[in-house]
Amino acid sequence: MLRFFVYTVKPLCLIASVLLLSSCAGNKRTACTSLPEDLIASPVSSLTTDPELLLVDAEPEQCLAEELEVLRRTGNWQSSSISTLSRKSLETQYDFPIVINKQVEAYLEIFQNKQKRTFALWLARSGKYLPMLKKELREAGLPEDLAYLAMIESGFNQRAFSRARAVGLWQFMKGTGKQYNLRIDRYVDERRHTEKSTKAAVAFLSDLYAEFKDWHLAVAGYNAGGGTIGRGLKRYKVDNFWSLAQHSYLHLETKRYVPKLIAAIIIAKNPEKYGFTNIKYEAPLTYETLKVGPGMSLDAIAMICDTDRNTIKKLNQELKTGRTPLNKSHYNVQIPIGKKELATNNLPRLNSIVSTGYKTHVIRKGDTLSKICKRYKINKTTLLKTNNLRSSKLIAGKHLRIPYSSTRYRLLAKGSKGYGEADGLILHTIQPGETISRIARACNVPTDLIVRWNRLKSVHRIKAGQQLALYLDGGTKSTANTNDQPVSSLTGISAGTDPSLSPVIVLAEQKKFSVADMTPEKNRITWYKVRHGDSLWAIARRFNLSTKQLKSWNKLKSNRIHPGIKLKIRNV
Repeated sequence: MLRFFVYTVKPLCLIASVLLLSSCAGNKRTACTSLPEDLIASPVSSLTTDPELLLVDAEPEQCLAEELEVLRRTGNWQSSSISTLSRKSLETQYDFPIVINKQVEAYLEIFQNKQKRTFALWLARSGKYLPMLKKELREAGLPEDLAYLAMIESGFNQRAFSRARAVGLWQFMKGTGKQYNLRIDRYVDERRHTEKSTKAAVAFLSDLYAEFKDWHLAVAGYNAGGGTIGRGLKRYKVDNFWSLAQHSYLHLETKRYVPKLIAAIIIAKNPEKYGFTNIKYEAPLTYETLKVGPGMSLDAIAMICDTDRNTIKKLNQELKTGRTPLNKSHYNVQIPIGKKELATNNLPRLNSIVSTGYKTHVIRKGDTLSKICKRYKINKTTLLKTNNLRSSKLIAGKHLRIPYSSTRYRLLAKGSKGYGEADGLILHTIQPGETISRIARACNVPTDLIVRWNRLKSVHRIKAGQQLALYLDGGTKSTANTNDQPVSSLTGISAGTDPSLSPVIVLAEQKKFSVADMTPEKNRITWYKVRHGDSLWAIARRFNLSTKQLKSWNKLKSNRIHPGIKLKIRNV
């Protein structure tokens, strides 16, 4: 472990800092410490509507403005004066080079006053992340105190998002994240994954230190980029951060990271001395991993682990849509320690039931069909048919029914054959130009269900002629929820069906057979066992046949059939 000595520097007039901070309190804007937590971390954006998966503001503009104003009044940036904190008062050993100067003391004051509530929140969160972060830094031979860089970057928030579009605990920009092997796409953002982003940060900091041989410069380079720091050192012929900071070359937002980090380290390693008492530190982050298929939701993972969704969500903050990626054949999710064996046993038994529900929209003045459809992500045809409307004219005050899909999960009994017992099988041959998304809209089911039903490696990997298994209740009709032409080759799906008859879909997370096993070869005879609720018409529709053909092949004199009998099915 690297060790550094403590630099001592000139006294700062603490009274001046207090007066500066007090003057900010008189400003019409609310001080950072009085901001409620939901404003300190206000939602930014995401592909999900779950507020606990949304990105949040890494730093309110008000806090930044206060910090910069205080720093502007501290004068020269240097490290050559007497410290107002004696060597003996530094009761904790540090492995990051500690300097006590005007800028550092300004941050000590800021954290103890204006931003005390925010810093206390950071301290509480630190209990969750510090063990893992320090372990990674220690194993790489870096100063463990660098773990507090994540504190000042994100406030130990995996979903933090900056104005510069940096994301995660370590606030990686997209390009830098990918450079250090973090996966970032529409489904996953590993900048929000604690362990993976920490490994990337360790690698990045190692590279910066190897270049500058100085941790203050490395930290500044982490914010501004190594190239910016390198050019500044050459331009001004200096070899340390404090000499470079005396020039106007670096933005004040970059300069502040070094004194801000030092102040955070000093307080965090001895919080009681600086007035931070009774901090309820969060429990250390621990988990084990489970390999699952594409499109598996957090609810489903929670069920097989016999835990709640919130627990799983906190362990998988990198899943932007609240489910595993659709473009990969498998994904390792994080689950609570001690749950892997249970989850592995439950995985084949997991079934989910997807149904259509309805919400009410009160038409307001200025509403149009297009606006309403855009808001609820449905098309005009579906909205018109659901509400038995013949024109797009809307009347303010009237109510509209808005269809939506809802999913609930269950575990089948042990020994159950899962999909083998599911009703409503329809075999669909993919036509040229069709996509999974289009088929899903026509069936009014999520794309990830079709992916899981057929064990597809990716939502994008299909081709014309390929056969898909769709599990739709054979006794009901399906909604054509699409603006495209109806998928005419889908049995029982057309643009003219009634959305109120939308099906219940039964699915399992692990398929027990392949589509090829269910597909009759030409001239080959297969058998179908009649189940409760079946009708001859529904069975004929399921296999794209006519009732006349079924009656002929099975020598039936009427349309009456009984559960348990077997019907001969030929591929025609």
